[in-house]
Amino acid sequence: MYVRRSRAELPGVQLYRGIRDAILDGTLAPQSRLPSTRDLARSEGIARNTALRVYEQLFEDGFLVRHRGAGNFVAPQLPEHVAMQRPPAAGVATPPESPPRLSRRGTRLAPLALVSWAPVRPRVAVDFRYGPTAFADESLQVWRQYLARAVRETTAEQLDYGAPAGMPELRAAIAEYLTRARAVACQPEQIIVVHGSQQALALAGEVLLDPGDRVLIEEPGYPGATLSFLAAGATLVPGPVGPGGLDVRKLGKSLRRVRLAYVTPSHQFPTGVIMPLAERQALLAWAESTGAWIFEDDYDSEFRFGVPPVESLQGLDPARVVYAGTFSKVMFPSLRVGYLAVPPALVAPFHAAKALADTGTGGLEQRTLAGFVRDGHFERHVRRVRARNSERRDTLVEALREEVGARVEVLGANAGLHVMLRLRNVPLEREGELIAAAERAGVRIYSPVLFYQAPRHRPEAELVLGYAALRPDQIREGIGLLARVLRTFERPARTPRRARPPG
Repeated sequence: MYVRRSRAELPGVQLYRGIRDAILDGTLAPQSRLPSTRDLARSEGIARNTALRVYEQLFEDGFLVRHRGAGNFVAPQLPEHVAMQRPPAAGVATPPESPPRLSRRGTRLAPLALVSWAPVRPRVAVDFRYGPTAFADESLQVWRQYLARAVRETTAEQLDYGAPAGMPELRAAIAEYLTRARAVACQPEQIIVVHGSQQALALAGEVLLDPGDRVLIEEPGYPGATLSFLAAGATLVPGPVGPGGLDVRKLGKSLRRVRLAYVTPSHQFPTGVIMPLAERQALLAWAESTGAWIFEDDYDSEFRFGVPPVESLQGLDPARVVYAGTFSKVMFPSLRVGYLAVPPALVAPFHAAKALADTGTGGLEQRTLAGFVRDGHFERHVRRVRARNSERRDTLVEALREEVGARVEVLGANAGLHVMLRLRNVPLEREGELIAAAERAGVRIYSPVLFYQAPRHRPEAELVLGYAALRPDQIREGIGLLARVLRTFERPARTPRRARPPG
């Protein structure tokens, strides 16, 4: 038994640590076979979806491997960064360990350490990792010029602490851009500069939620949001995502006492669907009638291909929507600059929360970005990257059509940086085997299992593929490799019975 029924840790955390420690101390020898997720869930008395998530993390971290048709096994050789976690050899004295005394928030945070945002993984020929985009060389040269200018012109006064909510010139530039490009109704004083979308979510949880408050989330949805709200002590209310995104008209009694709704209406993550106007109006009407808040995550709305732009949800009701965006997806992740546009009634508490969190975002990056946006280089960069992403998206869709054809359903290809695939001829229970086999073939693909709060009931396997950081030739190579692996996993066609001859 790996789950000890301790109230200090969730069952998934105990299961992960129990299996990991058994591997590290040799109780589970290399290449030992592990039970199926169904058998493991039954023996440990936990939900099968919890077992699935734990196994998925153990695969991600290099502790386990899959062998097609055989099951799950301890890795024959652990990666270097994993092997370093082995306990000391016998005879080496170690101080006795006792569980640390944590606050309630600290106890809630402990299970969330299972999520690895940037795991160290072996290189493969083609990695369809979702999220990153290619930063255009032309934009990089201009960015360097603005960065160098900001360094040269920095004064001693600017080296002191700045405004926690962001430099006035950057907030003005963001407000002007959002008003023009996304139909966001805001003034510069409503803009709060943050360290990316994760800090935006954390501030929203701190300002708007008390422990036990109910939060409506999309199912499937962005795990960074669900984890942030869990850290705030919220109770999650999953709302199924349909062809039109989240539809509150179908949720009925489950919406009772919901304090906040988290949505990605312009390009739902991960399915890619766009929320139509009727569903947007229904969501806003519900929030108005109940006094709930809406958190609109507009994480990659700059990238749309062959479809007209969709205005922000915030532009329809600036008083009830907290709007969040980030430069990490459009520029580069290490910039770590995002922004919030908050309703006027929330400006003071969000300013205070940001000031207490970090006293302000880096001044040099803000001054560089302010000039880059103000002088029009940001929008030129967006147009340039949009054209490149459109080419890569077209390459991906064409390669899938040629190599896989109607055997795969492609979702969300008209916007964003990724697509979601539903594999019509591969059953859901073989999804993990497929991902392991693809990696052995040199292509890394990703399961959406971590995006679901409840077990999936669809019969077919699903994948999430990012394409923006790959060249067209890499995309074609990766889809070719994936297609060859898929042929070995698809359900064999049933042979029709021959008609018996008469007589």
